[in-house]
Amino acid sequence: MLRNVNIKKSSKGIIHIILAAFCFSLMALFLKMAGDLPTMEKAFFRNLIACMVSFTVLMRSEEKLHIKKQSIFGIIMRSLFGTIGLVCNFYAIDRLGLADSNMLNKMSPFFAMIMSIFIMKEVPDRFEWMTVLLAFLGVIFVVKPGEGIASIPALIGLFGGFSAGTAYAFLRSVTSKGERGPVVVLCFSFFSIMVCLPFFIAGYEPMTWKQLVFMLLSGLSATGGQLNITAAYTYAPAKEISVYDYSQVLFAAIWGLIIFGEIPDVLSAVGYVIIIGAGVLKWHYTLHVKNES
Repeated sequence: MLRNVNIKKSSKGIIHIILAAFCFSLMALFLKMAGDLPTMEKAFFRNLIACMVSFTVLMRSEEKLHIKKQSIFGIIMRSLFGTIGLVCNFYAIDRLGLADSNMLNKMSPFFAMIMSIFIMKEVPDRFEWMTVLLAFLGVIFVVKPGEGIASIPALIGLFGGFSAGTAYAFLRSVTSKGERGPVVVLCFSFFSIMVCLPFFIAGYEPMTWKQLVFMLLSGLSATGGQLNITAAYTYAPAKEISVYDYSQVLFAAIWGLIIFGEIPDVLSAVGYVIIIGAGVLKWHYTLHVKNES
């Protein structure tokens, strides 16, 4: 019975993290289609929609905006590191290009597993480390990082990956204590808005109606990503599901092909196979090996 429950929770975690990757890939697509806008302006709109949606969900719930006392520190840390990760990632995208910045951001599953050791005492085994390393190897094949990877913007992007991974570890800590997902999303979004607001006002650039539409779509996609990533870490620890976060690279490649006519080369195709293979190996290990031991 316990084994079946663990498998069911892990499966739900996998589904939600893949849905989150899908939503975040849409977010990046719409951000790119919005054109050249200030980083803080993009970050502000990205979180404004999430804040509005999560607030509406909470106001319709029975508990309303009630935060568990034992969750306060974890929510603050999740909001702080999440905001840092978001701003660093957007900064890197604006200065490095999508490929290099995406690779640096995909370091977050590594950091999530590492930080979960200290925050949640969830220690991955050798096979779990191997699958994440394998998936990251696939990402390198896909994005083929250039010389710009050894630059200040790249270091900021890497720090963004560390911050995002740390935020996910705190997210797991908070949700494991029974805190509701919309509460965490609202707190994170509101915190980010307050951080971005002064920069948004100081550097605001008027948007065309098309840019506004794309920014709103980006915000809605980000909201879906936040709600799903929160749900994912509610059901399963980072060591079990973080490898599936790399599916975002596959979704991004699909949008590149459909929207921008970008045809994957041989190295990219190899990378896709490696990423999918890592996910299948991890799924098989969790379902048929780890839960039977």
